[in-house]
Amino acid sequence: WSVIRGEWIKFWSVRSTKLTLLTAGLLIVVFGMIFSVVAESGEATGPAALLSDPLDLALGGMVLGEMIVGVLGVLIVAGEYSTGLIRTTFAAVGRRTRVLWAKTAVLAASVFAMAAVAVTAAVAAGQAVYAGDLPTVPLGDALDVIVGSVVYLTGIGLIGLALGFLLRSTAAGIATLVGGVFIGPNLLNLLPDSITDVFMKYLPSEAGSAMMTQVSDPDLLSRGAGYVVFIAWVVGLLGLAGYLLRKRDA
Repeated sequence: WSVIRGEWIKFWSVRSTKLTLLTAGLLIVVFGMIFSVVAESGEATGPAALLSDPLDLALGGMVLGEMIVGVLGVLIVAGEYSTGLIRTTFAAVGRRTRVLWAKTAVLAASVFAMAAVAVTAAVAAGQAVYAGDLPTVPLGDALDVIVGSVVYLTGIGLIGLALGFLLRSTAAGIATLVGGVFIGPNLLNLLPDSITDVFMKYLPSEAGSAMMTQVSDPDLLSRGAGYVVFIAWVVGLLGLAGYLLRKRDA
C-alpha cells in the first residue's frame, strides 16, 4: 500500500495530470453534445457525418478521450525514464514489478472515475440535445454502453502505461499507441477481405467497439467476446511489461 500511496501522490501532484484528465472528460461531453446537436441538420461534417444513432453521436468524443488517456498512460512512465526518476523509484521500492502494479492501480482508478462521470454526462447530455429523428435512449437503457465505454477508456490508459514500460520512450510509446489503436485498423482495411475478416475484429479498437455497441454487428465480436479479447490485450501487455522489468536493466 505504501507504494500505491506514493504513486498516488506523485500522480496527482503534477498539475498537467489533472488538466489532462479534465480535458479528456470535457472533450467527451462537449463533442458528444456538438455531434448530437447537428444530427440530421445537414451541417454535420467529418466524423459526425458518419454517425446517426443517438448513442453513437453522444459518444462521438470518445476517440479524442481515449487518445488523451492513452498518451497520459505513456507519459507517466516514459517521462520518468527520460528524467531518470524511475531509477530512484526502483531503488526505493526494491521490486520493480511493485512500481508497475502501483502505477496500474493509480491510473486505472483515476481514469475509471473520470470516464464514469464523463461518459454518463455525455450520454445524458447528448440525448437531451439530440436533433435527429430517431428515438433517444433513456440513461438506464444505455447502461451497457456506458459500462463498456468506461472499461474501454480505462483499458486504453493501461495499454499506454504498458507501452511506456515496454518502450521506455515517450515518442516510441505514443507512436506505437496511435499506430496500433487508431491507425492500424484503417491500414488493415487495405488488405484482402480474407485477412481483414479474420484479424480485424481482434484488434483492441474493434474489440472495444463490440463492448460499446447495443446493436449486433456481424463485423464485430459479440459483447462478451469483445470484453474477453480487450482485457486479454490489456493484461497481456501489462504482463509482458512486468516480465521485461525483471529481465532488463533500468
